Amino acid sequence: MNIEKIRNLGPDELLHQQREAADQLFRLKFQLKMGQTIGLKKMRELRKDLARIKTIARERELGITTTAIGNATDSSVAEPKQEATTPAAQAKTAAPKRAAAKNKSAAKKSAAAPKKKTAAKKKSKAKK
Repeated sequence: MNIEKIRNLGPDELLHQQREAADQLFRLKFQLKMGQTIGLKKMRELRKDLARIKTIARERELGITTTAIGNATDSSVAEPKQEATTPAAQAKTAAPKRAAAKNKSAAKKSAAAPKKKTAAKKKSKAKK
């Protein structure tokens, strides 16, 4: 099964396909042990399909990627997104946000600082 076909399946269909692939794999393993079949190619394909299905299900569970699903209950179309999953990647994405926040607060302080200086200069001139 193609990865794009799997991604376009809804949650119920994805679960159904996972169960069906696992059941077929079980039957093929049983036939292989009984000596009724000798073809391993179908077993390899089923294992790979099952792994793909489980991967997509896990991605959706974690919210790593979301795609437009035809039979989903939510009618809004979501854009695919990538989230930082490792702590190092999360730190890299958080660092620019922190730096931007620091720059904003520094800009506010520097904007307020000249007003205080001008008031202090006026007071010193008035004393002289």
